[in-house]
Amino acid sequence: MMLRLYSQRVVLAGAIVALGACSSSLAPPPEAVPEPTVPTHSTLAGAHANLASASGSLVSGRITLVPRAEGGVRATGTLGGLPPGLTHGLHVHARGDCSAVDAASAGALFDPFERRRDIDNIGADAEGVARVDVVLPEVTLGGGAVNDILGRALVVRVTTDASTRLATGLTAVRVACGVIASE
Repeated sequence: MMLRLYSQRVVLAGAIVALGACSSSLAPPPEAVPEPTVPTHSTLAGAHANLASASGSLVSGRITLVPRAEGGVRATGTLGGLPPGLTHGLHVHARGDCSAVDAASAGALFDPFERRRDIDNIGADAEGVARVDVVLPEVTLGGGAVNDILGRALVVRVTTDASTRLATGLTAVRVACGVIASE
């Protein structure tokens, strides 16, 4: 009986030693991932996007894009055919493809750093014309960096009313789309 108890203790002690050795071989906890560096250098002096109607709208226009010395890209231009007196979204989308009737081919919002920052909304006057002058922060124009918007789509979205949301489930409709191209 005594020998049996002694051998059980030896086995238990050996297991504890083995577990202790295993725990010391575990990898150290991962270090915090540093915030990515935002490339700020654009290689192009300018670009443009000719926006054509989508989703059966009459919205169209031309936006000129110019890199800013302090970073980001300035977008200016005029859009017409918008619902008058309302604000609308102007967004860069991930793919430079406006071939779908509803501009869904442009993909999701372009958000290379997953920060969910949007461009300022644009307002249409009583005639449905919007004069655009906004800054697209943390993006570049040309050069191929992760935040380069050349070749991506610029999309105008109109927020839907409550009845449209109930009927379609959509909160915003893409009403114009254009690919950002070099001058």
